[in-house]
Amino acid sequence: MTAAVKNVVLVHGGFVDGSGWQGVYDQLTQDGYRVAVVQNPTISLADDVAATEAVLDELEEPAILVGHSYGGVVVTEAGNHPNVAAVVYIAAFAPDKGESVNTLIADPPPGAPVPPILPPKNGFLFLDREQFAASFAGDLPPQQAAFMADSQTPWGVDALGGTVSEPAWRVKPSWYLVATDDRMIPPPAQRAMSERAGSTVTEVAGSHSVYVSQPAAVAAIIVQAAEGVSR
Repeated sequence: MTAAVKNVVLVHGGFVDGSGWQGVYDQLTQDGYRVAVVQNPTISLADDVAATEAVLDELEEPAILVGHSYGGVVVTEAGNHPNVAAVVYIAAFAPDKGESVNTLIADPPPGAPVPPILPPKNGFLFLDREQFAASFAGDLPPQQAAFMADSQTPWGVDALGGTVSEPAWRVKPSWYLVATDDRMIPPPAQRAMSERAGSTVTEVAGSHSVYVSQPAAVAAIIVQAAEGVSR
């Protein structure tokens, strides 16, 4: 690829919506990138992949596809779209063929933090609001973390169980930002997934909400990916 990649598509994870990307959006648009934010229904993986592909379909030039948390599963599948030049994982799941969030979290190592996911109700999941800040948003101001806890998006059980058919990281270059203070996806698991995917890795001291708390660091790895595939 010789032309500069100037499109970026951002995909959010579970329990949140696309508004958390605003800081990253602002940074990238200031740097001259055209940024689209996917609003996943987070009801099923198939629906979220379709929502992402609908955004990619509208692009006339290639894009960097970015996923946070469960959004990593979405971009692993949707990243096979012909308009995707590279995939970027931000403290995200990077499953292989046949894997899902459920399979990736099924056997946590001893001592690993366990996300405070409440039992499903009517097919949807929420995080315990009292434990949300410590688990999901430990480096955000208390008021902001409280707002995120009280404005959670229901996460469908079918989204957790959705399996990847063909992982994009096997055929597309990938980058990965490891959040070293993450208490939702343990940093060792992030490192293992990024190593398996052959990703270019950056580590940042941040919580699972690193995309909110450190937008400049997140934007920097996206720019690194865009410049990497533009050479």
